[in-house]
Amino acid sequence: MISSGELQEIQFQRANIVSDKYPFSLPFLKDLNKLKIHPQVTFFVGENGMGKSTLIEAIAVASGFNAEGGTKNFNFNTRPSHSDLHQYIRTSRGTRRHTDGFFLRSESFFNLATEIEQLDESEGGDLIINSYGGKSLHEQSHGESFWALFMNRFRGNGFYILDEPEAALSPTRQMAMLCKMHELIDSGSQFIIATHSPILIAYPGSIVYEFSQDGIAIKNYKETELFRSYANFIQDSDNHVRYLLSE
Repeated sequence: MISSGELQEIQFQRANIVSDKYPFSLPFLKDLNKLKIHPQVTFFVGENGMGKSTLIEAIAVASGFNAEGGTKNFNFNTRPSHSDLHQYIRTSRGTRRHTDGFFLRSESFFNLATEIEQLDESEGGDLIINSYGGKSLHEQSHGESFWALFMNRFRGNGFYILDEPEAALSPTRQMAMLCKMHELIDSGSQFIIATHSPILIAYPGSIVYEFSQDGIAIKNYKETELFRSYANFIQDSDNHVRYLLSE
């Protein structure tokens, strides 16, 4: 049973920070004291290296999830790669309780799939993989294994933290993911998602935080650099490609 309530705000314990090295050198941390979290969907967008994954991992670990992903029942460590930022944040939560939860960390999803297989081989009782559709995640394509997770393991009334879930999904599947998210939100779920997908951030009513060298700012969907880059390219792809490939 997931005991955490709805996440409302993150506070940064700036008085405890004594280093200017990573992750404290990231632009979004320079002046940030707290961050409001939407009761349904919060997105983190921005260029690589701006700290989206660093922050989402810190939120996950501070919320009791395993750093490499999974539910709060997972406790494995293949290769520590997350920062210690989670030690410097506090979470403010509401009274509504979630009964499900999952942290999807795309870059370590392979490790999670391996852990599930190893646990099912060593432990008796119900197989863990049955909660993921019953078929080994290693015996499916990357995209199919992600999709099996969304369609089978996410049960609703949950707290779901997703780091680049679109990494293995086609545009069609990303649109289908919006529909699945909406269904889960209707059943009381809350999402925090770091993404490079202009499709996912179209979810209505969400908060979109854009990370940049200037820090972090709330942006309207169509104001984000993510949306504008895709829209400009698609509207005039011939000229964009000609310019990009010109000497």
